[in-house]
Amino acid sequence: MPRIDAHVHILPPEYVAALEQRALLPFALPPWSAELTYDLMERHAIDAAVMSLSPPGVYFGDQGLADELARLVNERTAELVRAAPDRFAGLAVLPLPDVDRALSELTYALDVLGLDGIALMSNVGGIYPGDLAWDRLFEELETRSAYVFLHPAAPPGPPPIPGHPVWLYEFPFDTTRAAVNLIYSGTLERCPHLRLQLAHLGGAAPFLAHRIASLPAREPARGEPAPAGALTYLGRLYYDTGLANNELALDATLAIADPEQVVFGTDWPYADLPADGDPAPGLAGLEDGLRERIDAANAAALVPRLAAAVGVA
Repeated sequence: MPRIDAHVHILPPEYVAALEQRALLPFALPPWSAELTYDLMERHAIDAAVMSLSPPGVYFGDQGLADELARLVNERTAELVRAAPDRFAGLAVLPLPDVDRALSELTYALDVLGLDGIALMSNVGGIYPGDLAWDRLFEELETRSAYVFLHPAAPPGPPPIPGHPVWLYEFPFDTTRAAVNLIYSGTLERCPHLRLQLAHLGGAAPFLAHRIASLPAREPARGEPAPAGALTYLGRLYYDTGLANNELALDATLAIADPEQVVFGTDWPYADLPADGDPAPGLAGLEDGLRERIDAANAAALVPRLAAAVGVA
């Protein structure tokens, strides 16, 4: 059975070294190499993978450094894809929050390097997707009907409970903040052709979907930019199972989105995977047709060339 992992990270050694030299690492990054990636795929029968940069991203308050790191990561990603185009797709990182520089890098990454889409963090320096300042970027993404992967980052400000690691619940909460901002800013209404994938089955968004959708009933003016209603916008997004490969989380997602909107992901090298075999044993109880769609077929809407390469387009 084919398997496409729509949520695998790339951590080029030069990127990690640049952060270490500047003491910018907010947490330890796991080991990464192309060889380790191939080993993961071999051990878990993963035919193809979509590569993107993980947090902490490229922006640390210095726009020049963000430009430099984004170009470095995008070129390394493109090298990996060129070396094995039937096995990898690549998503570009953009040097936000400067929209002009982000648009320039978007053009280079997609039109010159030939990457397959872009990966956005849930916030950059406290600015969230859906912010008015980023409208020109989303206009361009809509024009391109772009594949956009939204991955969480640490929220701005110190954690409310410092003893709890930020990935424990703040990451999925930040995905939810970004998704809600995209809805009620009107961005998703203006950009109906975006192919937007939320990491980790959407964070807390599926569980909170009806609460999120209640905003217009309580404050009608705030709901005006999203006339179709939050449930409609949430239902047209894509959701990956990275670090959420269990039926409890999947049931909540399938209550708001069609099965075709769910794609398999691991979030490697951050995932705690079995030693080998099925990388998502928590989904082993799904009926075969649904599991097959999630494992590979649904990815055809996001990376059609990769799906064709593994025989599911």
